[in-house]
Amino acid sequence: MAKSPLSDPIATRIPVDVLSSIDEIAEMTERTRSWVIVRALKTYLLNEGADILAFKNGRKQIDAGRHEDMDDVIRDIEQIVAGKVA
Repeated sequence: MAKSPLSDPIATRIPVDVLSSIDEIAEMTERTRSWVIVRALKTYLLNEGADILAFKNGRKQIDAGRHEDMDDVIRDIEQIVAGKVA
């Protein structure tokens, strides 16, 4: 399996209790601190981070005029429910 290209090193402060957990996980899994931290960051990016990026993309679409008026959407749904539209 090919390794991902690495970025420049970064420095960050991590609370002692979080670092302790990272160290325990690294030891138990025979991985490095960096591996555990990158895995945690990737999980964040797949979840909460993805929501934030989707929101940003949605705002761009609205700013570009690519959206539907909610009143029109509700009216269309009401017509479908009423059987007026096939």
